[in-house]
This record gives sequence, C-alpha cells and structure tokens, in this order.
Amino acid sequence: MKIRKRILTYGTFDLLHYGHINLLRRAKELGGELIVGLSTDEFNQLKDKKSYYSYEYRKLMLESIRYVDKVIPENTWEQKVQDIKDNKIDIFLMGDDWEGKFDFLAEYCEVIYLPRTVGVSTTKIKSDLFNDNSSNVKEV
Repeated sequence: MKIRKRILTYGTFDLLHYGHINLLRRAKELGGELIVGLSTDEFNQLKDKKSYYSYEYRKLMLESIRYVDKVIPENTWEQKVQDIKDNKIDIFLMGDDWEGKFDFLAEYCEVIYLPRTVGVSTTKIKSDLFNDNSSNVKEV
C-alpha cells in the first residue's frame, strides 16, 4: 500500500501562470494531498506586495486546479509551524528562490525546494505588460 503524503506550499498566486501550474503539478507528484497556503490581502499589505486579484478570486482559481486539494489562508510568516501541525504535513515545499529560508521547519517535516520554472514570473509578466513587450508572448 502506497503511503499518501501531505504536502504544503505557500504563495500569493496572483496572475496565475504556467510557472505556478508547473510548481503545483510537481508538488502533487510527490505523492499525496496538496495544501496551498494562500497569502491574504492583509498579509500581502504587510509584505508590501500588491495583488491584482483579491484573496477570494485567487482562492477560487487555485481551488479549480486539479492538483490542489485544499486552500488555507496565510495570515502571518509565523503560522507555518502551526499549519504543519494542524494539517499533519509530511513535506513543506517552496520554490528554490526561498532556498534555506525554511530549513528550520525540518524539525516538523521534510523541507524541499523545487527549481523555479525558467523564463516566467509574475514580476516579469507585470513588467512585460507595463512596457508593452508584446514580442514576449509565450507560445504553447
């Protein structure tokens, strides 16, 4: 019998793009239930980050993705340990741009940093749109 692991990742997931989908797919492939901690609008303000979509719309989009089993609100930096305990998490997963920042969670579960999808980020999309870099349109 294969053991189902519970995986937790966090993010803002604004302007959802194929890099986000790739991260969620790879997280789900680790073999279990994928829980996403989604930054609330209030938490984004504390981080000095502005989202185009509200928390409710971002949550709705995430919940419609087949890789995501559950979405929980991320209200503070400090809640991660409690979220891990409350949700019986086996694997905490983040993109490798966060490498080393969450190693302290290894006391509670396995910590994995996945490589980011090359060539895409919300910041780059916003920049391309603002600067009308229409030649940067990505083809499938």
